[in-house]
This record gives sequence, C-alpha cells and structure tokens, in this order.
Amino acid sequence: MFQNEELISKVKNVIEQIRPYLQSDGGDVEYVNITEDNTVNIRLLGMCGNCPHSRMTLKNGIEAAVVKAIPEIKSVESV
Repeated sequence: MFQNEELISKVKNVIEQIRPYLQSDGGDVEYVNITEDNTVNIRLLGMCGNCPHSRMTLKNGIEAAVVKAIPEIKSVESV
C-alpha cells in the first residue's frame, strides 16, 4: 500500500482543523488512508454518517479544505 508519511501528516492536520465544525453538529470525520493516485479516503461518523447533507459536507467542506491546503490531493471520498 502507498505510504507517504509527510502527506498523511498534512492531511490529518487539515482534518483536525475541520473536526470541531463537524462535532458541533453531532458528527465527526476519521482519516482512513491515501490511495496511490492521491485520493484521501475518510469515514464520516456520528450524525454525518447518515445526514442527507453529508455529500455536500464532504465535497464542499472537507474536500475543498484538504485540496486547498494540499494541492497534490486529487479528491476526498467517503468509504
């Protein structure tokens, strides 16, 4: 499996910055891995796991923040 510790650390840092916003609405996010093509896999937890707006949260919130902070990341997907 592809491993780039520096990239993983950067992604986890951005996720930690986003986490309080999700937690304030009863949700959470968990880092899973990064694929070889620089797609970040995450798991939405709590209220985010079954919220009808979770896709918007993922793409417009989490993915936008991660890609802005780390341009080499191609996308963020929920697994």
